[in-house]
Amino acid sequence: MTAPAPARIKDPVTDLPADPRVEALVKEVIGRVADKWTLLILEVLEEHGPTRFTQVGRHVGDISQKMLTQTLRQMERDGLVTRTVHPVIPPRVDYALTDLGRTLAEAFCGVWGWAEANLENIEAARAAFDARAQR
Repeated sequence: MTAPAPARIKDPVTDLPADPRVEALVKEVIGRVADKWTLLILEVLEEHGPTRFTQVGRHVGDISQKMLTQTLRQMERDGLVTRTVHPVIPPRVDYALTDLGRTLAEAFCGVWGWAEANLENIEAARAAFDARAQR
């Protein structure tokens, strides 16, 4: 028995199947950005502007240096942040959002507004679900 073909993403404007390259990029970016570290780093850099590596880690909190390095490198590769090395001793490295990174941060700000507006509804739904599950 063969597995069903995965659902194709449609272009929201034309309602036609999306370009497969766009579809692949959307899936990849959502997968990467949906991880908590990328979202938290986007928030830190949006709020604080250019920030030293160590300060990004402090603001994010509870992130290992290895994970911070990996996440920032991937964000740099995707064009979301710039990395500036200052020729001083000890070396100083700053990270800042690019224009592309800022547009992504703005898009995800809507999630924060949605969460704030719906906090009580979600808490009530969870409490009702938990009460039913305990019966």
